[in-house]
Amino acid sequence: MERFAHTPVLLERCVELVGVGVAAARDAGIAPFVVDGTLGMGGHAEGLLAAFPDVRVIGLDRDAEALVRARERLEAYGDRLIPVQAVDDELESVLDDLGVHRISSLLLDLGVSSLQLDEDDRGFSYSRPAPLDMRMDQSRGMTAADVLNTYSETDLVRVIRDYGEERQARRIARAVVADREKRPWETSDQLAGLLERVVGDGPAKRKRSHPAKRTFQALRIEVNRELDSLSTALPAALRRLHIGGTAVIESYQSLEDVIVKRIFAAGTQDQAPPDLPIVPDSLKAWLVPLTRGAEKADDEEIERNPRSASVRLRAVQKIGEAR
Repeated sequence: MERFAHTPVLLERCVELVGVGVAAARDAGIAPFVVDGTLGMGGHAEGLLAAFPDVRVIGLDRDAEALVRARERLEAYGDRLIPVQAVDDELESVLDDLGVHRISSLLLDLGVSSLQLDEDDRGFSYSRPAPLDMRMDQSRGMTAADVLNTYSETDLVRVIRDYGEERQARRIARAVVADREKRPWETSDQLAGLLERVVGDGPAKRKRSHPAKRTFQALRIEVNRELDSLSTALPAALRRLHIGGTAVIESYQSLEDVIVKRIFAAGTQDQAPPDLPIVPDSLKAWLVPLTRGAEKADDEEIERNPRSASVRLRAVQKIGEAR
């Protein structure tokens, strides 16, 4: 793998939408800080630093290896990149530690990164044998193997059904519990083999996707608390935007996109009853949408970067304080 082999999704559009917040900061005489809450290998951050010479990017990532690679990639930008090892729901404490009260934009490129998929010892991929880890921060928390070996059948059903949207969750959980009585769960190919047996050969056999895809997604979300983190981080970031600031979110599966859509809708809609003749300021919308629904990658980008096929991009601008 090339050291910086990563193609950022919808880069030009993300730069354009972040630029709306940066322009508002300039107009107000505010030093523009942009938070890249999923720094990864630095592809989006590089685009932002190149496009806006006065911007400083605060890059958060829980993955220590990603931070190392992003620092190397963006070394030429000096202290305009501020890399921090943190989960995105720790955003407010990170900003407080840095003495940054307001930010011009938040960018989140959600999901698992190319780095994590390509590293054989991480266990994110079902296509290669690896330890069942799946932690984005390998210094803390439960591994996927821990989940499979210790969760009750009921809890496994909940995780696989709710986070993987897997219809065969009960059959899978039952098989996981039965198999661990004979041998502990340790490797990704061990789990992929079970899923091939339980789902791939069953009545819900899938023709287009691997039978392990949904369960691996579910375990990754559970291990990294991804949906809980997003539900906390996004409202916090919206509070820290200055007036005119923007939030730009790229989601890759429906569970993430539903959370983003719900949080954005709560701020872009007046909260007054529909028959109220005058809407008081306290009930007025404090966000405006910058995208019409969720934007998708075009065919040319999908051909060039297959990861972009499932992206859903939503963005808002802040026009007032949260009600």
